[in-house]
Order: sequence, then C-alpha cells, then structure tokens
Amino acid sequence: MSYNPLSLELCGVSLKNPVIAASGTFGFGREYAERMEVSRLGGICGKGLTLRGSAGNAGERVYETRSSMLNSIGLENPGVKHFVEHEAAFMRSLGPAVIANLGGHSEADYLEGAELLNEADIDLLELNISCPNVKAGGMAFGILPETAADITRRVKAISRHPLMVKLSPNAPDLTAVARACEEAGADALSLVNTFLGMAIDVKRRRPVFDNVYAGLSGPAIFPLALRMVHQVCKSVSIPVVGMGGIASAEDAIRMILAGARAVQVGTMTFASPNTLLEIIDGLSAWCAKERISNLQEICGII
Repeated sequence: MSYNPLSLELCGVSLKNPVIAASGTFGFGREYAERMEVSRLGGICGKGLTLRGSAGNAGERVYETRSSMLNSIGLENPGVKHFVEHEAAFMRSLGPAVIANLGGHSEADYLEGAELLNEADIDLLELNISCPNVKAGGMAFGILPETAADITRRVKAISRHPLMVKLSPNAPDLTAVARACEEAGADALSLVNTFLGMAIDVKRRRPVFDNVYAGLSGPAIFPLALRMVHQVCKSVSIPVVGMGGIASAEDAIRMILAGARAVQVGTMTFASPNTLLEIIDGLSAWCAKERISNLQEICGII
C-alpha cells in the first residue's frame, strides 16, 4: 500500500485526508453516494440534528448572491432518534469518518440529544452552538463565552464521543468564545458557521426571507473565515477544523497554513458535487510537487 501524504488524526480518529463534507450541505450522504466516490472523503458531517426534528422555515429558503448564497433552512431534519436508528449505520458503511452535528434551542434539548447519540456509531460529535437559546431571548448559545462554555461543559460531561464545538462568526469576540470552549472541555473546534446576511426583493419591496435575516456562505466569505480561523488557532491548543467559502485545493492549503488541522467544504458542492474530490486530488498533487511527506507538516506555520 502506498504512503498517503494526506492522512491525519483528529481527536484520536484516523482520517484518510483532511477534506470533510460540511453539515447541512451533504445530507447523510445518500444522494451524493449515487453520483460520486463518497468513500474517498476524509469525513462526512451529517445534516444538523435537533432532538425532535423540525420541518424547517417557511417561505424562501435559498437565495443566490454574487459569489455566495444565503440560506434560511431552519434546521430541517428528521430528529436525533431517526438518525440513530436509520442514518448512522448507513453513513458508517460509506467509509469516511462519521460526524454527527447536534443543535438545540434549550439546554435540555442538547443534553437529551447528546445522550441519544451515545448509542450511535459515530466518530465525532459536532456541537452547533449557533442555535438561538429560547431562555436567553433568542441569542445564540455561542455568542458569549459564558453561555458557550456552559453548554460545552454540560454536553462534554455526558457524551462518549469526542466533542467538536462549531463556532459562530457572529460572536463579538470569537477568540474569547474559542478559549472558553477549550477550557470547558471541547476536544476540537470547527469554524466558521454562516455570517448573518440579508436579501431584499426589489419588485415586492420586502425581504426575501420570512425570517428577514439568513446565513451567508460561499467563496465571498473565505477571506473573513480564513482570518478568524487564523486568530482562533493562535488562541487555543486544541485542533481546529476550518471552513467558510473553501472552493479549491489552494483554499484548503491556506486554511491548513493558518492552523486548521482539517477543513469542511459545503456551499461549493451545490455548484459542483465533485468539488470535494477535486480538492483531495489537488492536495495530493501539491504535496507531490512541493515534496511534502505529510500535509500536516505545514499546519499552522503562518
């Protein structure tokens, strides 16, 4: 067997490469498995789950902008129990590392969801703390260091899986949130989630989305995401998975140079499903060209 220069370990989990399909953009892998070699991916982060499932938001859900897109899906998902019983084993059969993404609108939702996920054969639990906390007037769990640390500490205490906390770029002080999550026991961090954006329908003279604001993703946010990943990597000692507008192998290399151990790719798979595989091939070619024995050699050198 030939040596793989892209292999790495993330929280004790072996990945064949650092390219992970991002949550909310790849479902649970079923649709993509019909049209691409899903087994080549380093990992798949499943669709964001909530305890009881959700029908998602009403009205317009996706809106294309220049070099980016806005989405207001509203965490449409079948619920944690359905995932455990019907999706986890299928994801495992695909080959890549399995990451479950868990959200919640209350502390109880997170804790019960994490406990149910203890029964699932997954490699990592990604905790989405961008969800609005109903007890805090709708402010996301991840906006303030105190609330981010509290939910991280409580979920970590009951989860049998390594815990990766997904950070929101909308936090006033993202590095403070990152440090708080590390101190609370997070095994890794992933960032950035979508930025808060807006679209207006000129003809109707009203917002495109029923919720007015929506999440901005895609290549347009890459420089912002890269800066935030770099800042967080300089602030914590646990592994960081970078995401936000990655569209090419060069973008992935930039994230790794900035300190990311691995990357998640999402929005670009809508434009071209094979983007993930093209990035993997591009990383292999770059390592060969630059005579890099393992890509992790360049992690965080900037």
